[in-house]
Amino acid sequence: MSYKTIIGLEIHVELATKTKAFCSCENAFGGEPNTRVCPVCLGLPGALPVLSTGVVEEAVKAATAFHMEIHESSKFDRKNYFYPDLTKGFQITQDDHAIATEGYLEIELEEGPKKIGIYKIQMEEDTGKSLHTEDGSTLMDYNRCGVPLIEIVSKPEMNSSLEAKMFLEKLRTTLRYIGVSDCKMEEGSLRCDVNINLKDEETGVRTAITEVKNLNSFRAVEKAIEFEIQRQSKLLEMGEEEIRTTRRWDDVKNETIIMREKYTVNDYRFAPEGDLGPVHISKEWIDEIVGNMAELPDVKKTRFMESFQLEDYEAGVLVANQEIADFYEEVANHFGDYKLLSKWFMTEVLRRVDLDNQDEKVEIPFEAKDLADLMVYIQEGKINNNAGKKVLRVMFETSDKPKEIIERESLLQMEDDGEMEQMVAKVLEANPESIEQFRAGKDRVLGFLVGQVMKESRGKANPQKVNELLLKQLKGE
Repeated sequence: MSYKTIIGLEIHVELATKTKAFCSCENAFGGEPNTRVCPVCLGLPGALPVLSTGVVEEAVKAATAFHMEIHESSKFDRKNYFYPDLTKGFQITQDDHAIATEGYLEIELEEGPKKIGIYKIQMEEDTGKSLHTEDGSTLMDYNRCGVPLIEIVSKPEMNSSLEAKMFLEKLRTTLRYIGVSDCKMEEGSLRCDVNINLKDEETGVRTAITEVKNLNSFRAVEKAIEFEIQRQSKLLEMGEEEIRTTRRWDDVKNETIIMREKYTVNDYRFAPEGDLGPVHISKEWIDEIVGNMAELPDVKKTRFMESFQLEDYEAGVLVANQEIADFYEEVANHFGDYKLLSKWFMTEVLRRVDLDNQDEKVEIPFEAKDLADLMVYIQEGKINNNAGKKVLRVMFETSDKPKEIIERESLLQMEDDGEMEQMVAKVLEANPESIEQFRAGKDRVLGFLVGQVMKESRGKANPQKVNELLLKQLKGE
């Protein structure tokens, strides 16, 4: 049997505005519970919401980044449901007239690029947070109530956990580049719901759509999708049917756990938000917001390929992290051998930084000019590659300048040909059998002899020069 996996994502992104969506309370993570609240975000009687212009601006940036149609007129609605963290008994959101619709995000698969459609971006507010204690009590922290969100709803056009992960990674990178959100999943500023079902391509039978709620890591998204593929495959094989359900991911059991039957649109009783008028955005305002946007990662990648003569893969790796991309560009402004610089970034710099923890910014413990200075030492042959690697390692450990490290460790290469000739002669005298092997046609022995001379010089000799001197003496020139 052949089953097709159909995946759509709903991504909730907390916006990096100074205040909450509809009041002047500070928008910041953490803090003492229930200290960043007011009558508006607590939903007290008589309190009226006022939309922050910053929320609209960030939504417009995101919509622009994902090639969406931005509507000059949209409206807010009330989404009604009961939950302890929802103080008003409803959430202010957008339903049938969202701020932006019909866009896409492109991911790079082995077989080529694939566009994943984005159905809409809507503005809304976040809820509070439930804290469950060991004695079975539940405490409520309402600091997060009213924090501004955009919900990004993809079309169901992903067909594997890998595609979903790549979509999320690129979406997060893009939002960070343009400053819409810090997208820290550990702090909840980016959360993902997965909608997934399977289709039997022979019979056309489909499983009911399952929604897996509030996944807070890319790994959890992957694992939840893989689990659901296996679970729903068994349902198809056994001919069993189930109703649409909402589930959660259990990291301990490594499985999705049913929470409830999935809500329908009617369950939420959507109605226009009477305390907020329609949102009108002029074309001039949109143009102003777009004109002040930061460079998008795809644009930066193209520019890197053109300006720094980088290959597609190299440029893609460098721009995948904004701090790395900015640091590379700053170094390149001081050092013009872009190929050498790229080689060192790809092989030496990136392996010394933590790219796994995407919730934290990458910190380089030295200035871009310092790395450029080290590249000049290597380019001019004043130190060899091994010495350069040692210097870079110490720079990461101590933040010392390359010149200080090179002088302290006596790493400058020898410039005296006479001294190197003496070392070559000494090594040849100590290895007569190697001379015979070379003259018998075993050229590989040359590498051994070069290594012996480098050992004799404590790594200070120029390997290329040593190679030339060895050949000269071995051939009796």
